[in-house]
Amino acid sequence: MTHEDDLRSWAKGSYTSEAGTELLLRAFGGRYAAVGNPWVHASGTSTEGYIENAWIDFEALGEHANNGPYSGGERRFLLLAASLAEDVPVVLSEVVPGLDRQNLDLVLAAIAHAGGSHQHSDISTNDDGSMTLRPGYLDSLHPWPRSLRAV
Repeated sequence: MTHEDDLRSWAKGSYTSEAGTELLLRAFGGRYAAVGNPWVHASGTSTEGYIENAWIDFEALGEHANNGPYSGGERRFLLLAASLAEDVPVVLSEVVPGLDRQNLDLVLAAIAHAGGSHQHSDISTNDDGSMTLRPGYLDSLHPWPRSLRAV
């Protein structure tokens, strides 16, 4: 299992943690999800040399994003990732306008994922007012971009 797999495994089950983790894995070449960042923790190494039992402290990420040596776009992006996954305050009107197109695409996908749009049921209202539930789920409102590392 790779470090990326371990982080995804840790986040699994919480749409907001999954979304924040995925943002860090997919943006900026994944460097903000790498071990060595003060918000990325791990407690072991596998026999193949991969980091195991990794997790992300999103609250610490928010603190470092506000006080670290990051560009404006990096800071905005890191704050959004932290805010999606943890109780880190962010003012959308201050951070969204400064995102480049590629990162904005990731943020839109993360918000759709955090909202559970990939697990919404396909319910329709009939002419008589009754409802019909179709089997399966609807697609995400904004899927993760395929041009980057896919899940």
